[in-house]
Amino acid sequence: MKLSAALTPIVDFVFPPRCPLCGGPVASHGGLCLACWDGLAVPSGTCCSLCQRPLGEGHGTEAELVCAPCMAESPRHAGIAAATLYNDPSRALVLALKHGRRIGLVPMMARMIAQRLPPLEGNWLVVPVPLHRWRLMRRGFNQSALLAREVARLTGKRLIVDGLVRTQPTPSLGGLNRTTRARVLRGAIAPHPGRGALLKGCNVLLVDDVMTSGATTDACIIALRKAGVAQVRIACFARVLDEALDALRERVEVRP
Repeated sequence: MKLSAALTPIVDFVFPPRCPLCGGPVASHGGLCLACWDGLAVPSGTCCSLCQRPLGEGHGTEAELVCAPCMAESPRHAGIAAATLYNDPSRALVLALKHGRRIGLVPMMARMIAQRLPPLEGNWLVVPVPLHRWRLMRRGFNQSALLAREVARLTGKRLIVDGLVRTQPTPSLGGLNRTTRARVLRGAIAPHPGRGALLKGCNVLLVDDVMTSGATTDACIIALRKAGVAQVRIACFARVLDEALDALRERVEVRP
């Protein structure tokens, strides 16, 4: 028996596991209580196979599972896998990891991401959305890289933690619209000059904690394409998609 496993009951006795959101008792460290689990908005129902926008009834075949915006303008990515929709509980988890330094949440959050992924057949690499070195020095870690490391372990795919780099610092993107975000990010993300041979011809699973407008992931995809990557699929813990949240609320309200 490993020492960590032997010590777990003692640690749990001295420091009883608590839900990171509400502080209530839980079965093990790093987990949520049932009430907080229920508060997470997990994407469900019929949705676009590319962007997760909710679709109406009557979309029977896989070929039809594409929303009108994606048909009008094909996205740069090959699909999005989001563990949750961005709401108050998922926001609290993201902030607890990002600013509260609750790194113990990473395994649970990464498992939720991995459960949403389709089978990754072929040559896939896992690459996190990068932080600029100044922000990395201030924070001490890149939360997207921590999630990517665990997702790579769960999927058995190779992690290239520095596949992308921030070539210039950017201001906080909060409150900016997609067009402004894209302008701020133009030229700010590039493939690592020493990773070109690894990236060329491969598929990439791009991992982030939160996907908001898609401007950051678009900038990453443009950089990966320059490196010769074949296709990019996005994996994130929380996706900002209000229309999907509205559709989920409607399904809950009509549930008998």
